[in-house]
Amino acid sequence: MSNIQRRLRKEKIAKIVMQLSGISITGSLFLIIGTILYKGLPYLSWEMISQTPKGGFYIGKEGGILNAILGSIYLATLSTLLATLIGIPIAIYLDVYVKSKSFFARCCKLLFDVLFGIPSIVYGAIAFSIMVWLGIRASLLGGVITITLLTIPIVVRTIDELLKTIPVDLKNVTFSMGTTRWETARMLLKYIKPGIFTAILLAFGRAIGDVAGVLLTTGFSDNLPKYLDEPTATLPLAIFFQLSSPVPEVQGRAYASALVLTFIILVIVICTHILASKQKKHKI
Repeated sequence: MSNIQRRLRKEKIAKIVMQLSGISITGSLFLIIGTILYKGLPYLSWEMISQTPKGGFYIGKEGGILNAILGSIYLATLSTLLATLIGIPIAIYLDVYVKSKSFFARCCKLLFDVLFGIPSIVYGAIAFSIMVWLGIRASLLGGVITITLLTIPIVVRTIDELLKTIPVDLKNVTFSMGTTRWETARMLLKYIKPGIFTAILLAFGRAIGDVAGVLLTTGFSDNLPKYLDEPTATLPLAIFFQLSSPVPEVQGRAYASALVLTFIILVIVICTHILASKQKKHKI
């Protein structure tokens, strides 16, 4: 067998492996969505998403998951806002105020890569320790602390990757015009503005879908969230508790809750793709 034939054979094998991988991943996705639709759609109703749990909701009686929907939105919005306010300045500092190839910058970025991959339950344990130290009980505030810690690395690394797409000549020209580092940072933020919204949506999607991190810190309540120091329900926790019930009606509602959460994530993904396409056009 000649060298060319061996290369063609390897290419054919690689192509088959990639096709099989794509089919398996796509099939798994459709299987998950199909299962949620099949088991959850019959139990999904306007009453379910517009009412709070009534007495006996978790044994199959009337009520809904409005408390969990609002709790998830409040938790994800507040934590994403805090993570953005903290994460963007960190990314700007590492790329503008510090030499990007310096030892300090590389160590910081490596640290955020490690933090990015740490399981959310670890953040929950750390946040729980902070809550005990500060005297904070399980509440919306505790969940915000947890998810903020979880999403800061997402914002920092996403913004950092966006800043790498900016031509080096653009930075040099900006500095040569006598601008300060802060003025340069503002110009760079305007350049990657669509990408910043993408980073925010990615953090929001991670925040609203997390369950392990908030299991120890938010508590759970059938009431609508009103104050930061009150226990708050979230959609992932509502799904977890409903699936734990032996009542088929409640288990069906769990899949309906999963369907609501999936729809929210789908909207976030669509918005992310739209903003990413705008970022590419902006670069062109």
